[in-house]
Amino acid sequence: MTTLQDLWPPAAIVVRTPRLELRWPSQDDLVALATLAREGVHDEAAMPFMTPWTRGTPDERSRNVLRWNWRTAGEWEPGKWSMSTVAVVDGTIVGTQGMQATDFGVCRVVETGSWLGLAHQGRGIGKEMRAAILQLIFAGLGADRAVTGAFDDNPASLGVTRALGYRPNGERWMAVEGRSRRELLFVLDRDGWQATRRDDIELHGVEPALPLFGAVGPAAAAESEVEGPAANG
Repeated sequence: MTTLQDLWPPAAIVVRTPRLELRWPSQDDLVALATLAREGVHDEAAMPFMTPWTRGTPDERSRNVLRWNWRTAGEWEPGKWSMSTVAVVDGTIVGTQGMQATDFGVCRVVETGSWLGLAHQGRGIGKEMRAAILQLIFAGLGADRAVTGAFDDNPASLGVTRALGYRPNGERWMAVEGRSRRELLFVLDRDGWQATRRDDIELHGVEPALPLFGAVGPAAAAESEVEGPAANG
């Protein structure tokens, strides 16, 4: 019998750490994630996102989560893609960890973003999610660089970024909810990731999906041969 994973290989990708699992969301997973968003993602006085999708009623937040996941999956092309995984801790969906790229096969740069439900914040889960997706980005896809950013009043996200060895990469200003916000930008290159590379993060199901990421070059091919715990390098 043909499965979703047969037709759409990214749906078979799983990243496992000792604390959590990142996976492509099933429809039931999306319902759980949307329900989590209903319960809140951040303090009402704050806005950590460029697009203020968390404003509105609980129903509106839930529907924004569903629309985002359906839209990015539907618009996926090897030259421009966005993948959102659910983060699962002890069988419970606690948030989402995403990554996206344009012309990855040429540029080999991936951008990351994530959020956690309020009840799961402050426990180090965000850092573990980021470490997991970086393993997929570098060891799985063969990227050269990972980039990220956060507003200057988001110490939790900035703390995760700095703890994982990213270097400052400039800043930019943008209008969010009618006011100017400063975003701090960061980059982690392959050498920086290798310096703190973990050997307890497992990758599964990556190789069949590589063409859909545009990751068909020799670096991706060499890295993707390693399934299960990655070796220190």
